[in-house]
Amino acid sequence: MRAIFEKVAIFAGLNEAAIQLLIDESEETAAPAGSVIVSEGETGHQMYVIASGMVRVCKRFDRSDEVELARLRAGNFFGEMCILETLPRAATVQAVPDTQLYMLSSETFHHLFRQMPDQYGILLLNIARDLSRRLRHLDELYSART
Repeated sequence: MRAIFEKVAIFAGLNEAAIQLLIDESEETAAPAGSVIVSEGETGHQMYVIASGMVRVCKRFDRSDEVELARLRAGNFFGEMCILETLPRAATVQAVPDTQLYMLSSETFHHLFRQMPDQYGILLLNIARDLSRRLRHLDELYSART
C-alpha cells in the first residue's frame, strides 16, 4: 500500500508520518468492471487513490452527449474537489476493468490538518498544482475543438 501512496503526485513531499496517517485512515474498496464509483451531482466527502485497474471520468454519463474527460490508472486519484469544497461531484467516475481503490474521507484530511498543519499545507499546494494542470489540459482540448 505504501508504494501506491508514494506514487501519488499530491502526496509528494509529505513526510513519513503524514503518509502513514493517510494510509492508516484509508479504506480499501473494490469496483467491479463497469460499476459507477461516484456520480456527477451527488454529495461526496471522499477522494480515491487508484491501486490497480483503470477508471474513466465523464460528464453527462450514459447520455447521448456524454463527454469522457480522462482515463486514470494506478497511482492516480480522483474526488479531491469534494475534499476542498462542499459542492456536488463534478463528474461521474466508472471502473473500466475491475479496479482496486483506497478511499480517503474529508475527516482524514481534517485529522492531518489538526496533527500536522505544515504537511496539510504541502498537500493543499500539491492539490492546487494538480488542479491547475488538469484545467490547462482541458483548456487545450477545448481550444483545439473550436
